[in-house]
Amino acid sequence: MIISLIAARSRNGVIGRNNDLPWKLPDDMKYFMTTTRGHVAIMGRKNYDSLPDNYKPLPNRTNVVVTRQRAFHAPGCIVVHDMEHALEVARKNGETEAFVIGGAEIYALALAKADRLYLTEIDAEIQGDTYFPAFKNEDWHVATRRHHDADEKHAYPFDFVVYERNK
Repeated sequence: MIISLIAARSRNGVIGRNNDLPWKLPDDMKYFMTTTRGHVAIMGRKNYDSLPDNYKPLPNRTNVVVTRQRAFHAPGCIVVHDMEHALEVARKNGETEAFVIGGAEIYALALAKADRLYLTEIDAEIQGDTYFPAFKNEDWHVATRRHHDADEKHAYPFDFVVYERNK
């Protein structure tokens, strides 16, 4: 099974502010929805809490929420208490590619296990309070890169980049 992390991040590594995205990039949201559809989506409890109610659980995905809160309940989701159990759910589901969708703590837990990174690299310095974990560029290579210009719906230019771990 391929373990993938998917995130949008600014040049300075920001992925969030006040438990929300600090940008509106509709084409990035479409990319996220299309890329993760039909797969297991592993998220932390705070990330789950940040989802709008009408997107809980994320449709057309097996939603797995990782939390230390033993009594936490997320309707329509599988709740586990560590990353290993989240990945075990994906394996038992016959998953070919499991997606870790955030937030920062969950990304940090999964990065060492990841085979692939789907990063929307936003060409801007954006203020925030949540960051994607640092990773060594020499451990990864760019498999694909597709540019998206800023336009009337997107305040910032960005690239959809897929990194594969070097073997």
